Amino acid sequence: MSARQLPAFPYGAVYFRKSNPPKGDWARDYATASEDGMTAFRHWFLWSAVEVEPGRYDWDDYDRQMDLAAENGIKTVIAEFVGAAPEWAYHHYRHARYEKRDGTRLDSGMSGSCVTGGFPGLCVDNDDFRAKAEEFLGALASRYRNHPGLGWYDIMNECNLGSDLCYCDGTAARFREWLRAKYGDLRTLGEAWFRHSFTEWNQILPPRDLGPYPHVMDWLEFRVDNVYWMLKWRAEVIRAHDPDHPITAHGTAASLTGMAKSASDDWRAAAEVESYGYTWGSARHGDEPWKQFHAVDVVRAASRGKPFWHAEAYAGPLWLQGNVLGKPRDEGRMAVPDDVRYWDLLSFMCGATGLMYLRWRPLLDGPLFGAFGGYGMDGSRTDRSAMASRVARWVADEAQADLWRSRPVRGEVGIVYVPETQIFNYAQRKDVSYYSESMRGAYQGFFHHNIQADWVHISDIDAYELLYLPLPYMLNKSTAVLLRNWVERGGTLVCEGCPAYFGDRGHVGTVQPNLGLDELFGARQSYVEFTPDLLGDLEFNLDGTPAPGAIFLQAYETTSGRAVGWYEDGRVAAVDHEFGEGHTRLIGTMVGAGYFSRPGDRLAASFAQVLSLGAAEQHVRSSDSRIKARLHDGDGGTFLWIANPVRADIPVCLRLGEGWGEFREARTLWGAEARVAGSEVELVAGSRDVCVLALGR
Repeated sequence: MSARQLPAFPYGAVYFRKSNPPKGDWARDYATASEDGMTAFRHWFLWSAVEVEPGRYDWDDYDRQMDLAAENGIKTVIAEFVGAAPEWAYHHYRHARYEKRDGTRLDSGMSGSCVTGGFPGLCVDNDDFRAKAEEFLGALASRYRNHPGLGWYDIMNECNLGSDLCYCDGTAARFREWLRAKYGDLRTLGEAWFRHSFTEWNQILPPRDLGPYPHVMDWLEFRVDNVYWMLKWRAEVIRAHDPDHPITAHGTAASLTGMAKSASDDWRAAAEVESYGYTWGSARHGDEPWKQFHAVDVVRAASRGKPFWHAEAYAGPLWLQGNVLGKPRDEGRMAVPDDVRYWDLLSFMCGATGLMYLRWRPLLDGPLFGAFGGYGMDGSRTDRSAMASRVARWVADEAQADLWRSRPVRGEVGIVYVPETQIFNYAQRKDVSYYSESMRGAYQGFFHHNIQADWVHISDIDAYELLYLPLPYMLNKSTAVLLRNWVERGGTLVCEGCPAYFGDRGHVGTVQPNLGLDELFGARQSYVEFTPDLLGDLEFNLDGTPAPGAIFLQAYETTSGRAVGWYEDGRVAAVDHEFGEGHTRLIGTMVGAGYFSRPGDRLAASFAQVLSLGAAEQHVRSSDSRIKARLHDGDGGTFLWIANPVRADIPVCLRLGEGWGEFREARTLWGAEARVAGSEVELVAGSRDVCVLALGR
């Protein structure tokens, strides 16, 4: 079938993970799902459960899933699982077993997510094993490519690799190939690594200890490259056998926390597929209002205009997992219908145009028994499944067709994502908390004021006029040049302290700011201290406004810039500067990290100042900081989405920026009725709900 016949807004759930649900319930479950408005099911096509001996495949259970899908008008997402290797493969390809940093080799184990053996699979960096895995992928795509129940392929579940994998000989050989391509010869590599006595390439092994050294940063960068080579390989094999059906993938919206450690880079993953997605559940991550917003915004940015889905959403409880113990019931741990509604609509508010629940019904075996599913343990309907069905019918309603033709507007400010900074932070400290807290804290500061801060990859900055750069303490020369040229052409950059203190290969510059950035910012360092343990309560005066600081402290003497901020001892904490056609503000500490640890009204004011620096107009102002609003605009028209995370109705007045003009009508598509007069919209935002308004002039 043609991809053009697929649902415009796929809505469904993960269903079959052998051996759950029970075979006797399949036909009934499919009929129920179809009646309830589901249009897509995803199944794990587990290599370890299919190729029961070399060359002999047992497809029976999966054939039945595909046939039931076709009979019930449901499209199947085939989730390939070469990451579940057959039991016999662990013996035939012993050399391909994953090797951990400590030298441990991993044998076949059980997956808590499907209670099937063969996990975590074997390492495809070994050519012979990769060829065998390729046979399975080819057989999979060839078998189902013409099946009427097929919709999409989903590849490399959650797009990451364990933090201490892999150190096998196959991976070491690929690392050396990567280094040859980068450096050319051993002498050049030795100079770059400060290791001058290599005589043969096979003397180079993956480093098993972290540290702020070039060879470690190369290893971490290689791991990311290698993971997305693996992802691309999967896509290319499937496309070779089935060029007609689209390929999707999903991560965990973990670029800010897991790129350096686990190669979780949403930008890299989304680049290889036709659509992208994410796993996210408040029960695990926390239900603070900013958290789901920031995660969906990461995936929207990484998708770079491609469609993306909430690929694994929660609709049921999570019980015995360590990351939920101690949390209250109403923080997502015991999901209720209002939670299902709010979480789903919030993802759509941030731009998702597809949704799949993490389970249609819960597993009956293993540590995740009873978890996530909207339907009962026996497949019966629940009040949560009733809400999921209501949302399913709403998104598919022709009355909403225009809504999905418009997209979230560009944010007023972009927060810059610089991969090498996170890699250095991980190499230096063995975790990325400085980086992630700086990034997320900046997002929170803007979020407090209902300022839409988009995540912007450093290679995408030309699309923005106003940027905020958190924790820039390590930058490559190429990044510094990009930023300088962008400002010179007219951009406004607000930059936290110690920019490029560490340059290429982690080398400290003798002039600070480093890499010529002293000219960009019109200032030189007069004092610096790297004392994060002493700066937890740092505050400073930023143009008359109290602002938080953390992690590092850098003070300045101005050259061509103008002092606009001061520490308590009178040292200059911030400098404004005109450079070319653009403008900069350099702030000598990590305001984002400071706000992350001390959020609140008083210390959020410094983020509101940023818009005035770039002469940016706020899209929507909210009279109540608890209520968040976003605009969508495009071929379908202009729509206002209003989220109320609180379990109480809240009256609110929203004022749209002058650039949006005036409106005469606010037609409710979901949620509360509203009154509009010009640029003001008034309503009572419903408890734990998202209101969707079609605005008319």
